[in-house]
Amino acid sequence: MTVEPRRPFSYRDDPAVPPFPDDRPLVVFDGECGFCSRDIRFLLKHDRRGRYRFTPAQSPLGTALMRHYGFNAVNYETSLLIEDGRVHQRSAGVLRTVAGLGGAWRLARLLMLVPRPIRDFVYDRVAANRMRIAGRLDTCHVPPPHQRARFL
Repeated sequence: MTVEPRRPFSYRDDPAVPPFPDDRPLVVFDGECGFCSRDIRFLLKHDRRGRYRFTPAQSPLGTALMRHYGFNAVNYETSLLIEDGRVHQRSAGVLRTVAGLGGAWRLARLLMLVPRPIRDFVYDRVAANRMRIAGRLDTCHVPPPHQRARFL
């Protein structure tokens, strides 16, 4: 599923989306997915500038954003990157997030040269099998105290 384009910051006008600080990129992820939680721990480890904030899709904010962008708010099809008021999903969201870590991680942008249908095909195969790959968690990842402010 590809989300229809919306104007930047359209969620601000949606009464179902609670206000949140959107001055930094926000990653919406499936907090019950072992694969996704591992990805978030990876980002926390490598995001030394503290660029990203995070919210589980199961949170009120995450659920509202998933619905706002037309995604299923029960069976999560994708993670979202919301940056500068725009949503990026599937392979584009992942590659932009990794490239945003800076340093050598910027090379991830080179993968954007691969046509989107091919990138998204691979993304969809991994997403469809993520629970088999890493399992389902009973609870969302609980960040250590020094990282809690990055979770909304």
